[in-house]
Amino acid sequence: MNKTSIICSVSLLSVVGVSCVDKQKPPQKPNIVLIVADDSGFSDLGCYGGEMQTPNLDALAKNGLRFTQFYNTGRSWPTRSAMMTGYYPQQTRSDPNTDRFPEWTRCLPHWLKPAGYSCYHSGKWHVTGAEKVVANGGFDHSYILLDHDRNFNPQKHLLDDVPLPPVEKGTDYYTTTAFTDYAIRYLKEHQTERPDKPFLLYLAYTVPHFPLQAPQADIDRCRARYTSGWEAVRSARYARLKEMNLINCNLSAVEEHIGPPYNNYPIMSKTFPDTEVYLPLPWASLTPEQQTFQIEKMAIHAAMVEVMDREIGRVITQLREMGVLDNTLVMFLSDNGASAELMIRGDGHTEDVQLGAADSYLCLGPGWSTVSNTPFRRHKTWVHEGGISTPFIVHWPAGFHGKNVLRNDLCHVIDIVPTILDVAGVKPALPDGAPPFPGISLTGAFTNDNAIPRKELYFSHEGNMALRDGNYKLVSAKCDGSDWELYDFTHDRSEQNNLAAQQPERVQAMAERWKTLNERFLKESGD
Repeated sequence: MNKTSIICSVSLLSVVGVSCVDKQKPPQKPNIVLIVADDSGFSDLGCYGGEMQTPNLDALAKNGLRFTQFYNTGRSWPTRSAMMTGYYPQQTRSDPNTDRFPEWTRCLPHWLKPAGYSCYHSGKWHVTGAEKVVANGGFDHSYILLDHDRNFNPQKHLLDDVPLPPVEKGTDYYTTTAFTDYAIRYLKEHQTERPDKPFLLYLAYTVPHFPLQAPQADIDRCRARYTSGWEAVRSARYARLKEMNLINCNLSAVEEHIGPPYNNYPIMSKTFPDTEVYLPLPWASLTPEQQTFQIEKMAIHAAMVEVMDREIGRVITQLREMGVLDNTLVMFLSDNGASAELMIRGDGHTEDVQLGAADSYLCLGPGWSTVSNTPFRRHKTWVHEGGISTPFIVHWPAGFHGKNVLRNDLCHVIDIVPTILDVAGVKPALPDGAPPFPGISLTGAFTNDNAIPRKELYFSHEGNMALRDGNYKLVSAKCDGSDWELYDFTHDRSEQNNLAAQQPERVQAMAERWKTLNERFLKESGD
């Protein structure tokens, strides 16, 4: 199988948080809906302690499961690669990205189509071989956005691998709504043409990734929540997280010396000389102009999340009307933590434009990213907890009876493929040369807490390294020149008490284990 023939994508769908009676007999195999947000932090959603209004996702959580220790890779394309292939991205040449999978790589549609599934994709892809999602990825339909710098008027997008005309400015197009429109279109077609077949829907939103852009009415609705500043919002989130029993650690100290992972300060200071803040400085130290600007940015970020939730509600309604809600496994997660990046791409930023509109280009930055990732340290790109901890919501009325239940199992995006294949009844015969899946089916956790037999997880991205070994985590931001840090997550998941000096033997043993895994995974990739 050549490089292009192994490209694939997962189908996503959303489901309502209320059980319903099917209008038609459901297929024996469950439908699968995978919904992915882009750059949304651990505590953005209402059901994860956030002040954002996310009633549809909250309903899924209320009538399903919320996982407290679900991990991503810290970055978009490695997470999406792992989620599609079932392997650590280092095993599939996806991190570092060589734009070529090993010959043995398969993605979800390649496993599910022979089992009778129809497969649909709408939204982002950002995995090796991006542009041929239908022809080479096995999807029946795909609407793919390849322009991630414009939410209102993208210039490059394709329908079933065929380029579409650029969207003109001034239309009512908005990426989040468009993704949902296509998802619903596919579901309606499926109901008409293949009602007895199960489906996989992969709905990959690009919000709230920069550029921060959203409908003005939604921005206006969110603004007042953030006038108190980032320390106050963060403290309130932490209190709610504790009340919900989602965490048992202290609130991490704000790292006022840690800014964006990439230095674009000269560009940002020229574009926003009096308003942008490059570090998460105390709110009271900001000028009134800076505070006003920062409030607006977080209002836009919140509006993007809330619009996404509203669009997920539309998919939920469609599933309910089709009568397939009970037998649909819905999973929601974010591809990495919130982003501290500050950069300008695409059409740039127009001076004096309405912030959040098509001609503006804003990024969340480290101040509000620290809030979004409450209670954890660091941001997207790092593999400290703020970069790799994601919400994970699971809803499947026909598959388990848990409602508003927390799961504390140690889980990772490499578990998505084994879980989906398990519930679909697919027993994969791995191709020659393919290593065993490193992930584990999460179906045991659907009915019992602490049911996943896992001891360790590996992380590596751009010089950031970590190993989770039981309740201990070894982590280093070598890109910043830091040494290994050691934390005991029994009560310190916020990574505040570095035990490396007190436990050098454990540090050495875990560092050697990380090196062994890293060498093994890179060797398995063929590089």
